[in-house]
Amino acid sequence: MGMLKEFKDFAMKGNVVDLAVGVVIGAAFGAIVGAVVDHIIMPIVGMITGGINFDSLSVKVGEAELKYGMAISAAVKFIAIALFLFMVIKAINKTKKPEPPAAPAEPSSTDKLLAEIRDALRR
Repeated sequence: MGMLKEFKDFAMKGNVVDLAVGVVIGAAFGAIVGAVVDHIIMPIVGMITGGINFDSLSVKVGEAELKYGMAISAAVKFIAIALFLFMVIKAINKTKKPEPPAAPAEPSSTDKLLAEIRDALRR
């Protein structure tokens, strides 16, 4: 019974739940960005490059077919996701309040003693 309780404690920790929510939202976000890249961005890129459909680009090497166009599409998806996440995080960071500056540390006992000596010599 101890192992079951330990697992429950682990699974219900805030970090694990936050991570699970992040993975689910990330998967949904990836699907949205994938659709935008596949159906909006890549056709525009294809028109700019003369009507090339990147997903169909491939090279036959013997019996194997290397579909390098899909790798290009995947790279564009990655860049789009990274750019969007960068913009979202940048916007979130702008809304955060800056942390108050840390209080200056008190001088050490040696510094206090030296200040007293200095003050005594000035008199």
